[in-house]
Amino acid sequence: MAMTLGYWDIRGLAHAIRLLLEYTDSNYEEKKYTMGDAPDYDRSQWLSEKFKLGLDFPNLPYLIDGAHKITQSNAILRYIARKHNLCGETEEEKIRVDILENEIMDTRMALARLCYNPDFGTWLLTHGSWGSYAALGRPVPLPRVSVSEGGDSCFVPQEKLKPEYLEALPETVKLFSQFLGKRPWFAGDKITFVDFLAYDLLDRLRMFEPKCLDAFPNLKDFIARFEGLKKISAYMKTSRFLPKPLFLKMAVWGNK
Repeated sequence: MAMTLGYWDIRGLAHAIRLLLEYTDSNYEEKKYTMGDAPDYDRSQWLSEKFKLGLDFPNLPYLIDGAHKITQSNAILRYIARKHNLCGETEEEKIRVDILENEIMDTRMALARLCYNPDFGTWLLTHGSWGSYAALGRPVPLPRVSVSEGGDSCFVPQEKLKPEYLEALPETVKLFSQFLGKRPWFAGDKITFVDFLAYDLLDRLRMFEPKCLDAFPNLKDFIARFEGLKKISAYMKTSRFLPKPLFLKMAVWGNK
């Protein structure tokens, strides 16, 4: 019986999952949900099913494998990886997997917060909590940036966000390069599920800033090694491969 992977019809949090399912030659089918266009961004396709699937914590992505119903993207990756012994074997490998899994999530979310910022106006921080931009009428997550205190409110100029992110990016990428070192895969000699997460992140970063990996040949070699895997290479040539859009429709960058 085929597993069902449910997610938006974007790359998003499902990219590494799809890659892992393909690499492990898993029998699966996708349930893709479409979000409506601006300004409403209608989510009724998903919301009409959200509480009818028997999920403990209804969310996207989800994986249904018979009686097993799983949400949270990294939990899904670990579930698939355990079936194929891709979680690390030695204690050192498992520690490296755990560290990298969480470091990648932090780095990926920082990029996502930046890319979801509308390209206008000034953002307002009130009483220590991120507020919503009045013109949107909805909360939007922001990157962590330096702000100037002003009484009860702080103001963050939007035009400063990308330059500040790019200024810090080389040091971020350097840490991943040092962690990989001369290993072929991030945990060691054998591929693990965090390599699928790492590939997804590094690929996004080079799309955002094409030169960001130039000073780190081991990371460029890692990407080439990953894309050269037989099943990954074959998948990337199919119509099922979804390199973009990276984010949902309200994102400023990553969807064209």
